[in-house]
Amino acid sequence: MRPHAPTQVVREYLSVYAAVAPALGQMVSLILPEASTAMMNRFLEEVSRVFSTYFIVMQVDGAGWHRANDLVVPENIRLIPQPAYSPELNPVEHIWDELREKYFHNRCLPSLECVTEALCQGLTALADDAERLRSLTNFPHLNVRR
Repeated sequence: MRPHAPTQVVREYLSVYAAVAPALGQMVSLILPEASTAMMNRFLEEVSRVFSTYFIVMQVDGAGWHRANDLVVPENIRLIPQPAYSPELNPVEHIWDELREKYFHNRCLPSLECVTEALCQGLTALADDAERLRSLTNFPHLNVRR
């Protein structure tokens, strides 16, 4: 006899954008309705505002919205492509691993609202814990001396 397990028939989506400053142990994240150039523009504006006193070098993957012609990159941000097939080199990828492991492990949530709530809890907990962010993301190859 098979055990009954909840399943999701209809798929709903949301997108999380995040940037981490590994040495500072700080993170900016936005939960947005889609992955698109318009949403990436909104996210870059937010990162630029939060880190307005810094020049930001942001590593991005090959997603279309990271290199679209109508992408507006603020003056204090420079986007650099990460090497192909190497997500482990991007510090923010380790944030996703942490969220999956600590906040979405062995869970089936009944609605997108519940997913959003769990996601907000995880992102807030990470953003509030600078040491944890540093330990997850501050790799030796990122330490650039001036």
